[in-house]
Amino acid sequence: MTHRFSQPPRRLRQAGVGLVTAIFLLVVLSGLAVAMVSVYTAQQASSNLDLQGARAYQAARAGLEWGLFRQLRTNPAGCIGGATFGMPAGTSLSGFTVVVSCTQRGLVGGLLQVTLSATACNIVDGTGGCGPVANPESVRRTVETQVTQPLPPGAQP
Repeated sequence: MTHRFSQPPRRLRQAGVGLVTAIFLLVVLSGLAVAMVSVYTAQQASSNLDLQGARAYQAARAGLEWGLFRQLRTNPAGCIGGATFGMPAGTSLSGFTVVVSCTQRGLVGGLLQVTLSATACNIVDGTGGCGPVANPESVRRTVETQVTQPLPPGAQP
């Protein structure tokens, strides 16, 4: 007598479960991969903006130092005029525009008091200055200082 072995009916019903499980795992893993790429991209953009912010700060400091030099060396009797300039080409700050301004605070006991302000930005507004710009990649930093200096003899503020 020959016996013929056949699969039990329960085994036939489970024949496609492995394929469904494999497809489910592939979908879940690809979803995780997409999420990881998305987080990585956002982190890179944030890091780039942070670097641009540090560069903008350094450009503003350079503009403030330029303004201080002009104020203390070339115009001790009053406030320097405002100036807008781009940073030198070939440097890491070359994409920034700097706006330097001076506000005369007054004359106290023969000393001239002025406030120097420098604003650096990587995207200029419609007037060529560093006003607010509706751009998510826009970076702007402002630094200012107060200067008190004696007036030269016979100078009028």
